[in-house]
Amino acid sequence: MARAAGVSQATVSLVLGGKWRGRVSERTAGLVRDAASELGYRPNLAARNLRLGRTRTALLVVPALTNEFFARVYGGAAEVAAEHGFGVVLYPSPEGTGPARDPFPSARAALDGVIASSMAAGTLDAIRGTDLPLVMLDSDPADRASAAQVNLDVADGMRQVVDHLLALGHRRFVHLASAVPSWTFAVRARALEEALGAVAEAELRTVPSPLDVPGALAAAGRALGAPGPRPTALVCDDDILAAGACKAVRRMGLRVPEDVSVTGFDDLALATAVEPELTTVRLPAERIGRAGMTALLDVLSSRAPASGALPVTLVPRGSTGPAPAA
Repeated sequence: MARAAGVSQATVSLVLGGKWRGRVSERTAGLVRDAASELGYRPNLAARNLRLGRTRTALLVVPALTNEFFARVYGGAAEVAAEHGFGVVLYPSPEGTGPARDPFPSARAALDGVIASSMAAGTLDAIRGTDLPLVMLDSDPADRASAAQVNLDVADGMRQVVDHLLALGHRRFVHLASAVPSWTFAVRARALEEALGAVAEAELRTVPSPLDVPGALAAAGRALGAPGPRPTALVCDDDILAAGACKAVRRMGLRVPEDVSVTGFDDLALATAVEPELTTVRLPAERIGRAGMTALLDVLSSRAPASGALPVTLVPRGSTGPAPAA
């Protein structure tokens, strides 16, 4: 390869080892890379990893694979990892948001770091011990056990939902709240309560629901059939809950949105598969996956990870409309 590029073997080693900057010109580095490509060179990753003490592998832990959101997070993380010669292993924890088991005989020997989405840092102790760097996604920023955090501005997303519904004249709300114990759902609930608490005539009732369509169907049915004035808006923690809520509205002989408006959260593919399509909050799942992997690479390179919450966007669709006349 040195002969093909017209350089010394030492120069080839510097370029292929990624240590050429400041020691070899950009033009010379390009000649070496071109020669490597033409000769079909492939680095011996096992030897390099042994030399560097790195496996170039990250573990992405998620509470479930049934939610499309986490698959998209993985896609974003894997994209950035591939750009830097890393791999990402996806681990859907059988314990959900509870303490996760180590999927390897010893994760600390098989991995360079852990990324976890929508879980508490303490639930990862069996996997990471005290050695592996941890990046938390969509998790409590007060939890200092992680080396870096990447969050979505879900509170602002819920405020956008409230502003949208208030502008349509709604004042009687039911919060169809996920029963999953998670920081992200707690933040959504708190933001909803605070936003409506500032409106004197607004009424809010919270009804917990399992995070599935049958559970949401039953919970929304109870909310709509409760004594007293019927709510005009069902604010759901998730698009899956919103789909169940829409079914409950129709089963009671009511219409969405003419009689009851329904909102979701996440903007899953499901949001446009139902009729009417869901007004929801779009969470940039791929972007948080990319940001999480970038943060882990920063930590491994002793760089300061970026800070700040990623913005989310309200997507108004057909499931919301003006509040019905009293």
